Amino acid sequence: MITRTRTALSVALLSAALALAGCSASPSTPVSSPDAQTPACVTVVVDFGPIGAPSIDSCVDAGPAKDVLEAAGVTTEGTLDYGDQVVCRVNDLPSPDEEVVIEGQVPFTETCATLNSVAYWALWVRSTPDAEWEYAQEGVATLVLTEGQSVGLVYTPGTDSVPPQG
Repeated sequence: MITRTRTALSVALLSAALALAGCSASPSTPVSSPDAQTPACVTVVVDFGPIGAPSIDSCVDAGPAKDVLEAAGVTTEGTLDYGDQVVCRVNDLPSPDEEVVIEGQVPFTETCATLNSVAYWALWVRSTPDAEWEYAQEGVATLVLTEGQSVGLVYTPGTDSVPPQG
């Protein structure tokens, strides 16, 4: 009886090992959390909209929003009036040296003194990969992101911000 149990256990262990061997991750494969639907990172999405720079879509370690964005290669600058609670520039855009042209508006140069009523960076968050994007209730200075969440920045002309695509 013991031999039969050991043989059955050995067969079960061997079968499991063989099944797992085909699923082992290579060094370039991202590691995921136990819940296969939730990535073990924070997804960062940046849409430059009318500024015309290429979009950013990255997955980095969780933490304070400022650190998460920097890990994704995204730098932000706040305003004089509101500091890092309001994003004025992303990766130095819009440039302080160039006019921003928004259809139907007078061209302007972003000074980052205060909130801009013509165009601004909207900060969005998503609690899980399948959740809806929501307008962030706090700025990059205080927002802390956990694994599986997403953060998005969208350069928004006018007052109607559209959530990130991603």
